[in-house]
Amino acid sequence: QVQLVESGGGLVQAGGSLRLSCAASDRTFSSYAMGWFRQAPGKERDFVAAISWSGGSTYYADSVKGRFTISRDNAKNTVYLQMNSLKPEDPAVYYCAARIGDMRTVWSRYTYWGQGTQVTVSS
Repeated sequence: QVQLVESGGGLVQAGGSLRLSCAASDRTFSSYAMGWFRQAPGKERDFVAAISWSGGSTYYADSVKGRFTISRDNAKNTVYLQMNSLKPEDPAVYYCAARIGDMRTVWSRYTYWGQGTQVTVSS
């Protein structure tokens, strides 16, 4: 059982930056592909970014490409989401997720989830 804990959310002005972190409890963290998803009130949970177990491959939603960067440090059992140039459409609860195997963009393909961290963008 992998436990995931997100941190780093908060309030930022439009155009600003935040870095989210997701710490995993499992020492086999390097075996998992990781994803970030977000969910705004009344909306579906949307894919944001994913990274392979090695960190060698990444994939982004079109809406965040060029602004967000996913990375991981397997020595620290942590995955990051650097968010730059935040826009008014970015606010949501951001979740990290883990799965054995390849990266996926569909939330239901992930096995383990964190509790989420709120990101708010003021205009």
